[in-house]
Amino acid sequence: MDLLGTTTIFLVVCLVLLMAWRKVEAKMKNWPPGPTPLPVLGNLLQLKATNVAERLKKMSEKYGPVFTVYFGSDQVVVLYGYNMVKKILVDSGDELLDRGSFPSADKNNRGLGLLMGNGERWLQIRRFSLTTLRNFGMGKKGIEERIQEEAEYLMKELRNTKGQPFNPAMLLSCATANIISHILLGERFDYQDQEFCRIVCLLIESLRLESSIAGQLYNIFPRIMDYLPGPHQTFFTNLADIQAFVANKIRNHEKTLDPSSGPRDYIDSFLFKMEQEKNNPKTEFTRDNLMMTVYDIFFAATETTSTSLRYTLMILLEHPAVEAKVQEEIDQVIGRERPPAMKDRLGMHYTEAVLHEAQRFLSLIPLGFTRIAKKDMELGGFKIPKGATLYPILSSALHDPTQFKNPYQFDPGHFLDEKGEFKKNGADMPFSAGKRNCLGEGLARMQLFLYITTILQSFRLKHPPGVTQIELTPDVSGFGNIPHQVQLCFCPR
Repeated sequence: MDLLGTTTIFLVVCLVLLMAWRKVEAKMKNWPPGPTPLPVLGNLLQLKATNVAERLKKMSEKYGPVFTVYFGSDQVVVLYGYNMVKKILVDSGDELLDRGSFPSADKNNRGLGLLMGNGERWLQIRRFSLTTLRNFGMGKKGIEERIQEEAEYLMKELRNTKGQPFNPAMLLSCATANIISHILLGERFDYQDQEFCRIVCLLIESLRLESSIAGQLYNIFPRIMDYLPGPHQTFFTNLADIQAFVANKIRNHEKTLDPSSGPRDYIDSFLFKMEQEKNNPKTEFTRDNLMMTVYDIFFAATETTSTSLRYTLMILLEHPAVEAKVQEEIDQVIGRERPPAMKDRLGMHYTEAVLHEAQRFLSLIPLGFTRIAKKDMELGGFKIPKGATLYPILSSALHDPTQFKNPYQFDPGHFLDEKGEFKKNGADMPFSAGKRNCLGEGLARMQLFLYITTILQSFRLKHPPGVTQIELTPDVSGFGNIPHQVQLCFCPR
């Protein structure tokens, strides 16, 4: 093809893109302000996939708490700061309950389960799951005793390290996975079980891959990235393997289910519900929803809790005065002769403040999850059309300077009043907030308290020989803030 022909085609393409963009501009005249996007790329150059949350923070300083960005060709309304996030998650009632588009989760979940389910499907499965999880002890004495038992297995492994440098990531993930496995699957796995360890490794790797540059690019350009090789493809392969593990457990339950006996665990309860509703053509209790719901809960309850545990230990290592004060409170309230219990929590204000502050400081899921506008609405003086994707940024609430004196510093004082007693803060929402908050928040907080106090009751944290400091800023920041993998020394007190 000659140069003139090539030039003509190029100019025609540019003209088509310009005309398409002008149509988009006409539609969004009443939308919130935001950086000017490029055709196809959107605001990719301004967002920088290495740390989207940080770039959104800078945009909010320029455009305010409500602004528009383009993930590729998709318009997204970003809600920034505690007041605006609270308005979306807590104050909006049922108007903004439904999930908006989140490409990687859309592809994996296909609208099934708890995470991405909407409407009547989400409502029924959420209600059923809350009731069933409570029936199997979540938030009650029974699960507390289960965590205490698991803490003993954990302590045995830590004692075996004999104070030598050790990366606790895998061990902590096994401990948290066993608690939710007991509820969902009716099983506890040995820490050396090869299949169990393989699945736990996939969970650890998957959260990191989802948060990587490739993972971020997938959520901006899914239709392009689907055809390209890279770590994002490994991410989907990992999730398929985890789901195959869950599906196999469901098949085993179906083979051994005894209708004359009560349910052994969550899967049994769901299978009984499926049988009850087998003649309901509109039932949401299907095998596909069972598999995806168990997967959602298993993933969320394992890796988010274990990462929070690991990061809390890293923070305590870097703040020895805080560690010493927590241990002093442990000695005063619990002593060293009996295991920690949830009843101790009420008298351990400083420890409680430290645990809340560690989660706030990390902001594990900084972007939160999308919502979709069910009807035309107004936010911050701007018109938001029906069907718009909304992004309430959790990290903007957790690091809001109007709510926390030192938002970008680790400061347990954020959760202590003038008497040194624990105080709540509405902006403390690491598990999200409102009707779609994490249904495992109570279980996660119980594990954080029992595991951390059990560890600090017996061990002092030290740096490996030759190391004087570890990095607390995230190693990877995207969907999640993923801490560096570091070694710690658990030295007997």
